[in-house]
Amino acid sequence: MSPDQSQLGKPVRYADRYDPSILFPISRAPKREEIGITGAPPFFGADLWTAFELSWLNPRGKPQVAIAHFTVPCETPNIVESKSLKLYLGSFNNSVFASADEVRDRLRADLGEAVWRGAPAPSSIGVRLLLPELFDQEPVQELDGLNLDRLDIECTDYTPAPHLLTAVSGEQPVEEVLTSNLLKSNCLVTGQPDWGSVQVRYTGPQIDQGGLLRYLVSFRNHNEFHEQCVERIFMDIWSRCRPTRLAVYARYTRRGGLDINPLRTSHPMALPANVRTARQ
Repeated sequence: MSPDQSQLGKPVRYADRYDPSILFPISRAPKREEIGITGAPPFFGADLWTAFELSWLNPRGKPQVAIAHFTVPCETPNIVESKSLKLYLGSFNNSVFASADEVRDRLRADLGEAVWRGAPAPSSIGVRLLLPELFDQEPVQELDGLNLDRLDIECTDYTPAPHLLTAVSGEQPVEEVLTSNLLKSNCLVTGQPDWGSVQVRYTGPQIDQGGLLRYLVSFRNHNEFHEQCVERIFMDIWSRCRPTRLAVYARYTRRGGLDINPLRTSHPMALPANVRTARQ
C-alpha cells in the first residue's frame, strides 16, 4: 500500500471497539530503492516505538492503562503508518480483555502480521507493556556523545545535501560518537514537522563535524517518514565517509501519543534501551 492511500491528513471516525483491520502497512521497498537498496538491506537494526496512550477495560468494566514499547526489526518488509497505529490502539479503549498479557499478545500478533504482510515472518516483534506501578521507573536521558550543536556554523541547505559529508583520508582511524538535537524533517504525506535528536557512532576516517552538522540540518524541509530519513542518513554517511563501522540512531518527539526511534547499524549490536529524551 502507498502512503497516499492511508488515513494521514484525512478526517476519520474513531473505532470504539477492537479492530486490527485499521492497521495500514506501507512497504519499505520503494523508499529504499531511492537510496540504492535493492534486496536485503546492508544494515541491521530496528524501529523502537513507544505508545503512551494505551487503555482497555478489564472484565469488570474498569479502565486499565499502560505504556507500550514495540520493537520492529528493520528487515520487516513493511512499516505501519503511525496514524493507523494510533487509531488501532484507540480501538482498545472500550474493549474488554481478561488481562494485560492478553492485550500484549493481541498487539504482538496484530502488529507482527502487518509488518510482515506479504512475506514469511522469520521472527516476531517485541512488545512490552509497562503498567502504572512502574511508571516512575521510566527514565529521561539525552543521547550520549559529543554534541555537534556547539559548532558556530553557517547553514544554507535545507534539503538533503550529502555532498556536505567529508572525511579525512590518510590518517589513523578514529572512534567517535556524535549527536545533534537539530534534526527536523516533515511527514511524507501531511508535511507536518517531525523533530528529532540523532546519534552517529562510527569507526573509521574522521568525519568533518561541521559538514556532518550541516548535512543533518539539510533535512529541515525534507518530506519522509522517520525510518526513511534514518536509512538515508546511514547510506549517505556509509558511502561518502566510508567508515568501517557505523550506527545511526534517532529519537523523534511524539505525535498522537507515539514516538518512533529508528536504529540502523552496519554490524550486529545490542539494541539501545528505549529511553526517552527530555523533548519526548
